[in-house]
Amino acid sequence: MDDERLRGETPGLSLREAIRAARMEAAERSGVIVELRDATLARLSMLNELLDPVFAQVPLEHVDLFDRGLMPGEIPRLFIDMVAHVTLARDRRTYRFLQDTRSGRHVLAESTNPNDIVDAVTRYIARRLIAREQAMVSVGTPPEIEAAVPHPAPHHPAMAAPVPATGRQGGGLAFVLGLIFGALATLALATLYPEIIDRLWLR
Repeated sequence: MDDERLRGETPGLSLREAIRAARMEAAERSGVIVELRDATLARLSMLNELLDPVFAQVPLEHVDLFDRGLMPGEIPRLFIDMVAHVTLARDRRTYRFLQDTRSGRHVLAESTNPNDIVDAVTRYIARRLIAREQAMVSVGTPPEIEAAVPHPAPHHPAMAAPVPATGRQGGGLAFVLGLIFGALATLALATLYPEIIDRLWLR
């Protein structure tokens, strides 16, 4: 009897109050997360500006190698290309330059100084450019092999194109062909009509 009376005099926490408290806690956590994300975006934006002069020096024919861009999200990232990006560590102060490979993700550089990351990204860009140049050379013909292949001289008589007969040469050829055709026609006429040839001789 006394226990029932005590429970009635001491009301417990209602579900409505618990939900209200949970909402307040979630809002506080969300505010902290938003602040941290905004701070991360601000630091990555500053690093992105520091990289502008570096990317301005990339030759135009190799610009397609890189796809730099700041991607906001739960974990903001500054992408250098499709496989490399910069993000911040848990302390929100340390920059981490990461690269995704077939064997996993590798840390290329890590520092609280943004200039160190700029230098690391610059070296990464240089390696990418050299790798493409080497790939382009390997696809083409090596210079020593090209020099060993003989090239016909353009002035060699055997390589000269035949010149069509014009002028006096063409006129002489037409005259000879006319004589041949005339003789053949006379022979055929004498064979088929001998009486005509006799009359011509009698005249």
